[in-house]
Amino acid sequence: MTTSSPTDPAGPLGLDPALLAILACPDTHHSPLVVDEAASELVCSTCDRAFPVRDGIPVLLLDEARRRGTGAA
Repeated sequence: MTTSSPTDPAGPLGLDPALLAILACPDTHHSPLVVDEAASELVCSTCDRAFPVRDGIPVLLLDEARRRGTGAA
C-alpha cells in the first residue's frame, strides 16, 4: 500500500508542483522556469539560462547557471 503525504515531492525532478508554479529566474526579468528533466535543470524562457537541480533542490544562483546556447546571438 502506498500513501503520499503532503510533503512528498511528486513533480518532475522531485520538486513539489506548487513550488514549480512559483519559481522564476533570479535575473531582473523574473520569467517562469521550465523543467528540462533530461538535463535535471530548470530553464529560463527569456534568457535561456539553465539552473541545476541537485538532490531535489533547485540552485537558483546566476553564478551556477549555464547558458544553453540555442543559436541565438
